[in-house]
Amino acid sequence: MEMSASLVAVRRPEITATVTRGAARLLADLGHAPLAEVTLPNGRRADLMALDRKGRIFIVEVKSSIEDFRTDAKWGEYLPYCDGFAFAVAPEFPQHVLPDEPGLIVCDGFGGAVLREAPATPLAGARRKALTLAFARLAALRAAGVAATLLEG
Repeated sequence: MEMSASLVAVRRPEITATVTRGAARLLADLGHAPLAEVTLPNGRRADLMALDRKGRIFIVEVKSSIEDFRTDAKWGEYLPYCDGFAFAVAPEFPQHVLPDEPGLIVCDGFGGAVLREAPATPLAGARRKALTLAFARLAALRAAGVAATLLEG
């Protein structure tokens, strides 16, 4: 049974929120500190950005549908700002349409599973330091109740 385009459009925000929540919970379970909706220095907005215990930065791009994936080819622009990149999708997402290079996480609203590890692409030290400082400032501003999204620096 196929869903109508309007029903899919109505469900996309709900699917995105559910997958984002599950991916953030999975990242936290794996020892990462995730932030949602992070605007990178190049102006792109990462659905999730996370810092692990070793200082590595991960970006997760949530895809709610095939249309979402096909109309949004900007994921390559996240790569200069992370040590690892992955897509996060719902269990019913047709995974075969995604490229093989990035990591792959499948999530529901309660957590998820890493199906394919994100390849390690270490950042240069100066960029890592600048991004880590900006990430910490963003997290502190949000903790103080400031509706910040931009990584500055």
